[in-house]
Amino acid sequence: MRFTARYAAPVLASLAVLAAAGPAGASAPTPGAAGIGDRLNQTLGNGGYDVLHYDLDLRYATSDPAQPVDGDETIVARATQSLSRFDLDFGGDAVGAVWVNRRPATFTRDGEELVITPKHPLRKGSRFVVRIAHFSATPTVPNPDVGTSEAFFITPDGSATAPQPYYAHLVYPSNDHPRDKASFTFRFDLPAGRDAVANGDEVSHYTRGDRTHWTYVMRQPMATELTQLAVGDWDFSTPVRHNGTLLRDVTAPSLTAAVQPALALEPGQLDWMEARVGRYPFNSFGSLIVIADLGFALETQTISLLDSTWFDYPQGVWDPTELHELSHMWFGDSVSPYEWSDLWLNEGHASWYEFVYAEEKGFLAEDTTNYPDDQGYATLDELMRAVYAHSDQWRHDYGPVAKPSSGGDDLFSLQVYHGGALVLYALRQKIGTAAFDRLERAWVRRYRDSVASTDDFIDLAARVSHRKVKGFLRDWLYGETTPPMPGHPDWKADPVVEAGSARALAATGAGSSVRLRP
Repeated sequence: MRFTARYAAPVLASLAVLAAAGPAGASAPTPGAAGIGDRLNQTLGNGGYDVLHYDLDLRYATSDPAQPVDGDETIVARATQSLSRFDLDFGGDAVGAVWVNRRPATFTRDGEELVITPKHPLRKGSRFVVRIAHFSATPTVPNPDVGTSEAFFITPDGSATAPQPYYAHLVYPSNDHPRDKASFTFRFDLPAGRDAVANGDEVSHYTRGDRTHWTYVMRQPMATELTQLAVGDWDFSTPVRHNGTLLRDVTAPSLTAAVQPALALEPGQLDWMEARVGRYPFNSFGSLIVIADLGFALETQTISLLDSTWFDYPQGVWDPTELHELSHMWFGDSVSPYEWSDLWLNEGHASWYEFVYAEEKGFLAEDTTNYPDDQGYATLDELMRAVYAHSDQWRHDYGPVAKPSSGGDDLFSLQVYHGGALVLYALRQKIGTAAFDRLERAWVRRYRDSVASTDDFIDLAARVSHRKVKGFLRDWLYGETTPPMPGHPDWKADPVVEAGSARALAATGAGSSVRLRP
């Protein structure tokens, strides 16, 4: 179900009436699970329902970047079982009140779970509406050394969000797992003259008295981890249409002039990606560039987040990084992972297109910040050979490509980035370039606006290529050791070393030049 700002309120009201009816003969109500069933973390997400739409109404009382946000939220969901109670993920400051289908509901906080008991049980298959009043959350200066995160962070110009992988619930109540995607409406109530940026399309912006109001709608389904809520003093580019896609950029005012060469690359990069995988999957695209040192860039849906420090590097670094985040709009945003073990489908693909683009533009030799040996490579083949040499060590340290050892540091290791790209390289070697290109287009077309798993990719690869590749891909994705590389029998993986492994080097600060591109 999709909503626009114009129709959201009456549709939400009608759903509240319909929700109580439910199908006849429903099973006895039971509590929804406090986890969605993710292998890496059993408390991620929640069971028993499917969110269809989030409507966030956010109030910022002052212009202070460090102020808490005060929000009301309406969630439209469908019960996938008969529910006596259900959970939302929430690790913010407080919740004022909760209603379910217009009736007051009781609620408790249990760690980062908001446990809600409706006045009447919810029948399986029924749609229901949750209204949450006065939830609050406070942004922080990101500093991993003292335990603050980038989920909701302060900049000199305001605040913004970077909730990947599962920190959107630190800002607003949600089913915080990419398996449960939904459409969104974002409403901002700000001091007059302040700016708001969110995912999707701006549909309203006006000032009344001493308050300015903004509304954005994200019509296509979106995972919570991709939410962008940026409020402050921003410069907005003049929106332009490029082959049907609205391009709009938002920058910290002191950066606007300096980053124009980077922003000017977006139309050409969009053409480059569309030539390889098909039409861009959303209505708009652009970049939000903030003054911060996050240590990563992020594919917040329809508006990539980059911090100012990327532009301290040469073009050979920030140019492919922009392409990496753009490619995520297909791989990770439009097609989202079924569970976090499938992260390689996002990062492996984004790294693959980043590397192919960098080779074509002559940047592989220039970028020494994010490659396994702190050196550039003249060709993609040379880079993949270097990655292959590390591959057994990474499998030992972090787990196989599609089966990370844990949901902590192992999740965003070079294994899912470079190791994921290496799997795609091996597959192209196996089935040929033409079949590989057909597979990539088929993947983003078949699972557009949905979620998909590693096994879905394996099955589609076999169907599209008409080759027996299921065992081949399972070995590459789940094997404890790296299989032989097709076409390169001389490639060898380095012996696994226990002391001085990649994990140990990371713990001592070695390799600190590596900057991830989530």
